Amino acid sequence: MTRIEIVTEKRDELGECPLWDERTQSLFWIDSHARLVRRIMPASGEYREWLLPTAIGSIALCESGRLLVALASEFSYLDLTTGKLEKIAGVTHVEEKIRMNDGRTDRAGRFVAGSLVMGRNEKLGALYQVDATGKVQVLDKGFAISNGTCFSPDGNWLYFTDSRTRKIMRYPYDKATGKAGTPTVLIDTEPLASAGDGATVDSEGFIWTALVEIGKMGRFSPEGKLDRLIDMPVRHVTCPCFGGPNLDILYVTSISNSGNALKDDHPDAGALFAVHDTGVRGLPEVRIADRA
Repeated sequence: MTRIEIVTEKRDELGECPLWDERTQSLFWIDSHARLVRRIMPASGEYREWLLPTAIGSIALCESGRLLVALASEFSYLDLTTGKLEKIAGVTHVEEKIRMNDGRTDRAGRFVAGSLVMGRNEKLGALYQVDATGKVQVLDKGFAISNGTCFSPDGNWLYFTDSRTRKIMRYPYDKATGKAGTPTVLIDTEPLASAGDGATVDSEGFIWTALVEIGKMGRFSPEGKLDRLIDMPVRHVTCPCFGGPNLDILYVTSISNSGNALKDDHPDAGALFAVHDTGVRGLPEVRIADRA
């Protein structure tokens, strides 16, 4: 039987992208709309935040100790000591009101993140890959809401969804070259009456996705079969990661007001949750290879 607790009194408008840093035993996450990167050390409760100049799509840990940040239209390094940003690459969106969104590091230390078309259902977004030097490649395009980016434990599969479609795709992925093959549908979440939002994989290769419209976390086998559902305390959960000293706590972010279609007046909406006793463990986050 799982046990769910609230990690901090902080509430996000659009909580996303939790990441566990096993080196410092701390948890990072973002409030995309408030332009905040947040960090808490659960053992002590020590908290810090960084205010950035634009909405934040996603973040990644780096070998150097910095964070890679997907801002609205660029990738930058965030120095956690000074708070300074160092732009490494820009992204040119095809129209206005498009910004970067969900992302995750591949098993070779490159960051893969997609874009989000704001306020309209037009497939003008793309899926990008950036390496530590700032080299950007487009892996695929034609998306409205890029989400669910994560990789199989061996790095040979890239999972991704356009939340508008309610289908989670699987791409063959060459971790040596970073090339992505032709995608196929792995999971259809339409029968669950929800799109998938953010996602992660556990040590057994199962995929955990936030079912953002129904307040549940879903675990699916590598073959795409539903393994279990966990009821969450609020309706709009957004993104999971595994953390804690044993990587056996499932941390989940949520929404109070997405500024688009999702809003929840529940007092715990926007909270960061810790799900205990799932019986599984995660994998350490891969770091951007920005320093040997």
